[in-house]
Amino acid sequence: MCALDGVSLAVAQGEFFGLLGPNGAGKTTLINVIAGLARADAGSAAVMGADVVTDYRRARQMLGVVPQELVFDPFFSVRETLRIQSGYYGIRSNDAWIDEVMHHLDLTAKADANMRALSGGMKRRVLVAQALVHKPPVIVLDEPTAGVDVELRQGLWQFVRRLNRDGHTIVLTTHYLEEAEAHCSRIAMLKAGRVAALDSTANLLKSFSGSQMKLHIGRERLPEGFPGEVVSQDGGSFVLKMGNFREVETALAQLREAGIEIVEMELQPADLEDVFLRVTGR
Repeated sequence: MCALDGVSLAVAQGEFFGLLGPNGAGKTTLINVIAGLARADAGSAAVMGADVVTDYRRARQMLGVVPQELVFDPFFSVRETLRIQSGYYGIRSNDAWIDEVMHHLDLTAKADANMRALSGGMKRRVLVAQALVHKPPVIVLDEPTAGVDVELRQGLWQFVRRLNRDGHTIVLTTHYLEEAEAHCSRIAMLKAGRVAALDSTANLLKSFSGSQMKLHIGRERLPEGFPGEVVSQDGGSFVLKMGNFREVETALAQLREAGIEIVEMELQPADLEDVFLRVTGR
């Protein structure tokens, strides 16, 4: 079985794009192909028009990748690590940009600290900073907030959104689906190495899922043939999955006809978790 099977997609310049899927779906393999760390058996990949195989040097210059793994050199300070990373791209004397990146990632106080003395969350911040030192137009964030505290998460997203507003293309993989829903304008969902869904976030929410209705009524049974799927029940309180608003209208009409009092009702829109579970079958 192939890690990737016929994956075909294009991310527009300046887009905030989400790449989602369960573990083993092929997300990291696809990122490794784009970054030149793995070579596809067939097909091609390009970054800003530069082929990742035949024009590797230019493609790599255009790309900044924040990996899942905490990979670091324990012998250098944070600032030295970022200067060395800059040197890999032939960039010298960019301390002003390094200082700005460290400021936005709340690393300034740790600039002269040794990498091995940092917490896991701090090391992840340094990985983000390393991906940004050469100001790449395309930034790939592979689970950037895994194991990161809430405060850093908020600061990181503020900085990433700013980079996106400035024209940087962002590709995000994450298991925090609310992050993808909040930030990504378009999403691809992988399943077993294939693209199972690819559309704008708004269209995915509209097309693949309905609404959730929380209903508290004056009895412990719903009328016969009541629309929707009962997710849970506690006495006269029900949580139902409704496929569309027509089902909601039908439900209200049936309750009125049966003379059942609605004590309380709440209708919640679909979220990306609903879509994800339907697409991946999990």
